[in-house]
Amino acid sequence: MLIGSAVGLLAVGCASFPEQPAPSGWSPAPQLTPQAGPKPELPGELPKSPGQGQQPGQQPSPVPPPQGCKDFSPAVLGTCLSPVSAVALTDVNQSTGVATALAAERTTGRLLKVTKDVDPVVLHTFEVDASSDGGLTGLTLSPAYPEDQLAYVYVTTATDNRVLRIAPNDVPKPVLTGIPKGPSGNRGVLSYDRSGALLVATGDAGNPALAADAGSLAGKVLRIDGSGQPARGNPAAGSRVLASGLRSPAGLCVSGDGSKTWVTDAGASADLLYRVESGKPLGNPAWSWPDKPGVNGCASLSNAMWLGTANTPGTLVMPMSPDGSFTGKPEPYLDKEGGFGRLGALVAIDDNTALVGTVNKNAGGAPVSSDDRVAIIVRQQDANGGGKD
Repeated sequence: MLIGSAVGLLAVGCASFPEQPAPSGWSPAPQLTPQAGPKPELPGELPKSPGQGQQPGQQPSPVPPPQGCKDFSPAVLGTCLSPVSAVALTDVNQSTGVATALAAERTTGRLLKVTKDVDPVVLHTFEVDASSDGGLTGLTLSPAYPEDQLAYVYVTTATDNRVLRIAPNDVPKPVLTGIPKGPSGNRGVLSYDRSGALLVATGDAGNPALAADAGSLAGKVLRIDGSGQPARGNPAAGSRVLASGLRSPAGLCVSGDGSKTWVTDAGASADLLYRVESGKPLGNPAWSWPDKPGVNGCASLSNAMWLGTANTPGTLVMPMSPDGSFTGKPEPYLDKEGGFGRLGALVAIDDNTALVGTVNKNAGGAPVSSDDRVAIIVRQQDANGGGKD
């Protein structure tokens, strides 16, 4: 989910959200307008993790290793979590610049509020079936979050996969249920487009035929309104389907200008990145990774695609032209000392900054004492717009 440009959280578009309770209980909502809003300190000001933000030839400032759940990196917001499947930036204190975010844990079903040097607060625990690749896998905020305080999640239950809406001090409300569940392909991710419609990427429930079936909700990118109905302007009237052909989606992102939508997928033989075109099967991927680094969360920036990788440390940065074509191969960034290890969730805060969640406690990871973590990372650019490690 792209949370605006350098101004941070902005209300984008209008959407209908029935049965909305009065906001209360999570945190005070800042008074925002489309012209101004809270923003974290940005590159040059943002608290740096090791290796971020120093001038060429300048040695990075040493950061002590974590001590238990205490992490000394100023970029870290939350510590000692289970592997983080999704994140969303909710608030930035106007006077201090301290950010607050939501974090979702896939296997526990916990939705938590995390703030630097504050113990994580459990907002809700969803009953999830995490026995396959499902569980609590998707999270996004309402386009009008500063006013309505609504969050949306994608969960695997005992009987299906579904989208739920949750508000402060309220029980979750179903938005879209009956998404097929199977032995695999249960992962789903959420975002929203510039019109305020919810985008839902669903897995194929272990049955590739469902992804090609126009009548099934499985293996699709869906576009719905706040009540789960087909959004106005969908390719086929009365259908929620925007595009089809997914297996096990991991990331869903929309460019800041709304012109490009992307989805990442764990294919049978490669990790895949697709450009989503309304009303069309996903077809050939824009990029594929036969080595399967675990391409996960994504951010569509003005001159690059930024991807988290859950099977290998760090991120990938792919130089990109304004029309969405790639002008260079993926380059690793924050994959060495000074990074945060394996990253699942990754969402843009602005054109150089992202909120991430780590998955170092998953099999094969190398967790430190403060893992798993939620952090803010800053992208440094070379002359071609790519990342510099």
